[in-house]
Amino acid sequence: MLSINNLNFYFGSRPLYEGASLHIKPKDRIGLIGANGTGKSTLLRLIDGEYTPDGGSISKAGDCTIGFLNQDLLSYQTNDSILSVAMQAFERENYLQRQIDKVLHDMETAYRDEQIDKLARLQDEFEGLGGYTIQSRAEEILEGLGFSTAELQKPLRQFSGGWRMRVMLAKLLLQKPSLLMLDEPTNHLDLPSIEWVENYINTYEGAVIIVSHDRFFLDNTVNMIVEVSGAKLNAYPGNYSFFVEEKAQRNEIQKGAYENQQAKIRQTERFIERFKAKATKARQVQSRVKSLARMDMVDEVIDANARVNFKFSFAQQSGRHVLHLEDVSKAYGDKRILTHRNARIERGDKIALIGANGKGKSTLLRIIAGTEPIDGKRQTGHNVNFTFYAQHQLEALSVDNDLIAELRQTGTERTEAQLRSILGCFLFSNEDVFKKIKVLSGGEKSRVALAKMLLGEANFLLLDEPTNHLDMSSVNILIQALDQYEGTFVVVSHDRFFISEIANKIWYIEDEQIREYPGTYEEYEWWKEERAAERKASAQSTNGSAQPEKKPKVEVKPKPVELSDNEKNAARQSLKKAQKQVEEAEQKIATLETRKGEAEAKLADPTVMRDPASYGELTRFYQEVSGQLEQANDAWETAMLDAEVWETKLKEAVAQ
Repeated sequence: MLSINNLNFYFGSRPLYEGASLHIKPKDRIGLIGANGTGKSTLLRLIDGEYTPDGGSISKAGDCTIGFLNQDLLSYQTNDSILSVAMQAFERENYLQRQIDKVLHDMETAYRDEQIDKLARLQDEFEGLGGYTIQSRAEEILEGLGFSTAELQKPLRQFSGGWRMRVMLAKLLLQKPSLLMLDEPTNHLDLPSIEWVENYINTYEGAVIIVSHDRFFLDNTVNMIVEVSGAKLNAYPGNYSFFVEEKAQRNEIQKGAYENQQAKIRQTERFIERFKAKATKARQVQSRVKSLARMDMVDEVIDANARVNFKFSFAQQSGRHVLHLEDVSKAYGDKRILTHRNARIERGDKIALIGANGKGKSTLLRIIAGTEPIDGKRQTGHNVNFTFYAQHQLEALSVDNDLIAELRQTGTERTEAQLRSILGCFLFSNEDVFKKIKVLSGGEKSRVALAKMLLGEANFLLLDEPTNHLDMSSVNILIQALDQYEGTFVVVSHDRFFISEIANKIWYIEDEQIREYPGTYEEYEWWKEERAAERKASAQSTNGSAQPEKKPKVEVKPKPVELSDNEKNAARQSLKKAQKQVEEAEQKIATLETRKGEAEAKLADPTVMRDPASYGELTRFYQEVSGQLEQANDAWETAMLDAEVWETKLKEAVAQ
């Protein structure tokens, strides 16, 4: 459907792509990932034709149509209703509707046979295209993305950038292009809308390319990961979780090859240094010098999962009770957010505040911060020192400061070396620390703002969508920082992976109340599904015929095991058989582990890597042995369980 061959594209003197290739087939679901600045959005613009390659080609089938959702659409404004904007997707249907209206208008004053024929042709085509259902289809998608029925007739101009982006997404989905390209679609969606988009993409008829830093979203939507790394496009079949495992395996093999090659280089260099002055060794020395020059260098593995090794602390602990909301009510006109509600935050709480947009999450966060007027009482505990992180913090950065100077604004007394270490934790290394804030990308500014927040020594953090604009490495850094943070925090986020890693309590607003689930996000999701299933069963029971009364379960204790002599002999034979299977499985595991180790050693040999055929055959052999080893381990576990069962039966029989 679309083919990228030997693509070259340069940003100034820096190569974004050199010899990159990728082939996209119908029904492909591709997750495009990579660090910020590697060129993911640029690739989408190249495919869309907005940018021209410096070399290579991007070719597509004649019937391939492309739809591109990009962040530039945030600035689009109009007085047309959002329903009208979404229905612009139906260009042909709208044209036919205008023609039908014109013919009907003309027929009111001049009735002719040819007009009836024209009207019939127009109506047949209009009906064939599903023209009579376009409004209902547009309404269905807009409401799926979180708009209420009453909002569909409101002008687009009245909505914020995030909601305008949803309208653009709806328009794009209604167009149903052959290739749908989505650049960070979850940045402006709440959890229910993200789940709706996931379901829609899974039934989408065309191909999809998604740039996203939301791991759960990628896991639920894609069947291929394409990593932008080293100016190349590296494809991995499977979702993001598979990519993580496969990438680790490839890195392990590459690391072994790199270390072996470096050892060989050091050995060769020692030989050259030792014998370069001896005439009798001149030919051997020259031979080794040439072999070094001809050597295909194996790249060193760069660990993208940076580790935080700096402890973010604060001067004093807060009291046990951090904050108490008592009899709190909040409303905007007729829209009520909270009504006479209480809530308490204790020291050590790691709270994720989740739910659909418009429910009042950001309002509640401002109430907690004390910046939102309320009816009721807000009381902070002893020694509580809080800081608030929101997207407007990026605008508060001093654009003419370098990164070191910006961190000093927190009032910290840390040395420059310590500040450089902190910035290194947030992926700013070497001369990066002297960059001006004004030249940083949105994601880089977010990292600086987060570093400032954690340096502020607050013991209570409020974070509003902190993962927006962060790449996966940066999200990983934030997770590590919050995991080892000893204070209290409340975070608003729609990133399910992030929430699942950092929260020990879940808050959500329902029926004008602050609801709390005292557990992790995975536990909350399980509980929510169970509750939904119970409600469904209850509704079916209410609507259906009366159900028979359930009798209480009576616990039946198992009777003691009684075996005859023949049964005991059979049990002994079964035990011996299971024990033999255990021994055979252990021997097989030992053999396969040896073969796997030998294969790993060969894969690490640079000479093998230079021969694609041998390397491919050896890789297949390695994968085959790995699979056999996994099966052998499973067989060992099964045999061990069988042996334990028969041994237990015999012991119980003997004890009678």
